[in-house]
Amino acid sequence: MKLTRRGFVGLAAPVLAGGQDLGKISIERVDAGFEYAEGPAWSREGFLVFSDTAKGELRKLTPGSRSESYRPDANGPAGNAFDAQGRLYTCETHARRVVRLDRRGQIEIVAAAWEGKRLNAPNEIAVRKDGHVFFTDPAFGKQADARELDFHGVFHVPPRGPLATLARWKTRPHGLALSADGRRLFVANADERNIRMFTLDKDGKASAERVFVSGIDGPPGGIRLDEKDNVYVAANGLTVYSPEGAKLASWELGEPPSNCEFGGADRMTLYITARTSLYRIRLTVKGAMNY
Repeated sequence: MKLTRRGFVGLAAPVLAGGQDLGKISIERVDAGFEYAEGPAWSREGFLVFSDTAKGELRKLTPGSRSESYRPDANGPAGNAFDAQGRLYTCETHARRVVRLDRRGQIEIVAAAWEGKRLNAPNEIAVRKDGHVFFTDPAFGKQADARELDFHGVFHVPPRGPLATLARWKTRPHGLALSADGRRLFVANADERNIRMFTLDKDGKASAERVFVSGIDGPPGGIRLDEKDNVYVAANGLTVYSPEGAKLASWELGEPPSNCEFGGADRMTLYITARTSLYRIRLTVKGAMNY
């Protein structure tokens, strides 16, 4: 790839399952200068929210302009997700909790402890259309020194009822994403460098855990799915896998991507956070809608 004034331009990529030809993909840098960009989430109101984790703030990008500060006191935010009501859920790694920001700007704590012990450092989050919330709770770096839990969890917050564990791992879960139908949950395992898949029932309970894809180049972070159930994984590069786990395409950005999110009015723009920068790729397939 070569760097242009507009960003990175990719070479021809293979054909995706379902007949989508990626052709010659343009990877455009749309904003830069962040300390650690993470957690992009698209709002139905037409803007992108993402985290600058190291700086401790949430930022807002409206297409056609540079990003601006959205919530400057966000306690080391990582993953973000909107629900069907337009409320924003954020994993605050420094405060070790998950919060929800409503349309009036009020903040509510969604999860902060399990059986009287503080969470490790919630990292990534997804909200299903029916209000079930799922998030990962690993501990990286200095976070590991302050752990109170003896496991790294994948948690479930039902619309009604208490916080529940979906999985308790010795290894660290990272990114996660729901399929378009909300029946499957994909979770990245940063230590084993694989993606695991769970089957979810109507109550949000999980079963049939299995490895979806393994041998990923670098620790996998953020995950997203398109409407054809292809799985996009951010690791050393951005890689696309078929619904069966076959590698379909990959792109390098010049810096390791942390996460990705479909956005735009037609949900065909893939935004990618990558350390200091925010990129986007224009595709011909829509992202999965979970809210």
